[in-house]
Amino acid sequence: MNQELNEQRRETILSLMGEEQYKPMKLKELAYFLQVPNEDRGVLRKILTELVEEGRVELDTKGRYRLPDKDVFPGTFIGNVRGFGFVEIEGEKEDIFIPETAVNGALHGDEVLVRVSEIKTGNRREGVITKIVKRGMTEVVGTFQKSKNYGFVIADNKKFTKDIFIPKEHTKNAMEGHKVVVKMTGYGDESHNPEGHIIEILGHINDPGVDIISVVRALGIPEEYPKLVMKQVESVPEEVDSKEFAGRLDIRDWQMVTIDGEDAKDLDDAISITRTDNGYQLGVHIADVSQYVTEGSPLDKEAIKRGTSVYLVDRVIPMLPHALSNGICSLNQGVDRLALSCIMEIDKKGKVVGHRIAETVVRIDRRMSYTSVKKILEDHDEAEIAEYKDLVPMFELMLELSLLLRERRSKRGSIDFDFPESKIYLNDKGIPIDIKPYERNCATKLIEDFMLMANETIAEDFFWQELPFVYRIHEAPDQEKLMKLSTMLANFGYFIKNTGEEIHPKEFQKLLGKVEGTPEEALISRLTLRSMKQAKYSTNNSGHFGLAAKYYCHFTSPIRRYPDLQIHRIIKENLHGKLTPKRIEHYERILDGISDSCSKTERRAEEAEREVDKLKKVQYMTMHIGEEFAGVVSSITSWGMYVELPNTVEGMVSVNSLIDDYYYYVEEEYKLVGKDSKKEYHLGQKVCIKVENADMETRTIDFSIVEGKEGEEV
Repeated sequence: MNQELNEQRRETILSLMGEEQYKPMKLKELAYFLQVPNEDRGVLRKILTELVEEGRVELDTKGRYRLPDKDVFPGTFIGNVRGFGFVEIEGEKEDIFIPETAVNGALHGDEVLVRVSEIKTGNRREGVITKIVKRGMTEVVGTFQKSKNYGFVIADNKKFTKDIFIPKEHTKNAMEGHKVVVKMTGYGDESHNPEGHIIEILGHINDPGVDIISVVRALGIPEEYPKLVMKQVESVPEEVDSKEFAGRLDIRDWQMVTIDGEDAKDLDDAISITRTDNGYQLGVHIADVSQYVTEGSPLDKEAIKRGTSVYLVDRVIPMLPHALSNGICSLNQGVDRLALSCIMEIDKKGKVVGHRIAETVVRIDRRMSYTSVKKILEDHDEAEIAEYKDLVPMFELMLELSLLLRERRSKRGSIDFDFPESKIYLNDKGIPIDIKPYERNCATKLIEDFMLMANETIAEDFFWQELPFVYRIHEAPDQEKLMKLSTMLANFGYFIKNTGEEIHPKEFQKLLGKVEGTPEEALISRLTLRSMKQAKYSTNNSGHFGLAAKYYCHFTSPIRRYPDLQIHRIIKENLHGKLTPKRIEHYERILDGISDSCSKTERRAEEAEREVDKLKKVQYMTMHIGEEFAGVVSSITSWGMYVELPNTVEGMVSVNSLIDDYYYYVEEEYKLVGKDSKKEYHLGQKVCIKVENADMETRTIDFSIVEGKEGEEV
């Protein structure tokens, strides 16, 4: 209640200061004007101090409070290794460019106030940092360099542009080349380096696994679970108590399977399917995690903090402890488990004509792998078919419905980015020994199709009930990005219909259909994907552009995603008639914060996965220095071009390395042109490259062009 009252007071103060007739006032004057009694003046002072710290209110030299100038905005500073940076302002489409001379001591991740000018660099407005509101990085991971009487730590995050000074007494006896965690004690200025104390030594830079754990720690991803969480886990049973079956739909006699990767251990979704007179009955059965992770418990608080499981090349950092994710909450073969099921009646055209959401008891008949199901349905492998003969009719029916659902989704304009992702193979010392494209097959696709259908069905149900909910939304692309994409596509002879109004996803679908099977397919798919906005979680259902879906949510993975767990609670309360006005008010109050937090932890997990993949790709290429490979030009800038190899490794060919001529960048055509030779390098062009260098510290790969072998296989 106090929190809500203080929030009202904050809004009252901000509203007052926003009025045209407001003149800056001191604390005493504000207290008098707002009729704040003497005993509450301490609260008023605290609120004003918080607003000043947040950058929403300014305190002038005479001790008077006012709103910042209209051209000053709060934002987050994003550093760059070259000294300049950008400020992200919430609600603004473009970041604000900050020249090196206007950074004024801000470091990567700092919350700042920026004064925005009308001057532009490219398409971005320029700005000046006027105040550092809050330091963003209190701990930094980096590599220790030792001197006789002190040390320095070079941050792994190259956006943190200054080395950190470590006094000798605070080096924790770290040695040259140790990866360390530094607690920041000072942030320096123009003439002084930031300063810190080493609080943890992660290991030597060359020790197996230290490179990956450094990425995890630098991004602040929690690894160990607090004692309170593990104490709660001790009370979780290993098997389901039959007393919990009461009031649940018992469907243990339904034929049901899980289909996952061979090495998956957290099996949170199962499928059942039967043919009906009108079409199909599809059951998507999801582990009832909310039965064991109750709201407000230590497990729940830790799950919110993590937001999602993080999948790295050599490990998984789970959202929930293994006792749950691999145990009681995993739909393991042949054991009773509690589930939340979405049972859909689908007609012969692939339309959901009815559905039921129910708490259920399930027992999985077989734990299947994507490989086995592919062997049955695609390869028609006789041995595999014989081993699973009782289930083969079920798999054939799954494929039939899957194709029907995909065709229906395609007709409405759903975009399917079917380009290969890479799988990195490590040896027992954590060294990459191979990188191969990871291809989707009919088994992975049918599970995607069924999960999408359940997610859409659940989202539509709760949208029309007008209940508080967490949706998965994907907004339409910005016009500026669409214009850039159109220009790039024109270089390949492709076009998208863009009238200047909101584009329909069908236009992207048509484009991807045209490039399917062409040499430039993977490149154009990636360029198209980059032009789109990121999906996120929201309490407002604005639809999913990429799926061309009016209603969408994440319901199917509560073991590894918090939004799914959150909506399971809402669904179950609704089933039991417990969504009282008080509970609805509770969810309306918390769900915006949860949506925002889950979107941020998802980005953090994606960044960790991306950084680790980049790290391992660089490490892999250090073993191929001097070798030649065929590749395709994937991106062009004024300083050079990036070339992607068939195994998805990308490296840069610097303009300076093109010694046969002086090459200049033609921005509107996205190509490099030789001044004298008029030779061109353009997007999608096949080239032969030589690996010149792979730098683990900067995580960059340098290529050079091998003349006379353009496009040849190597």
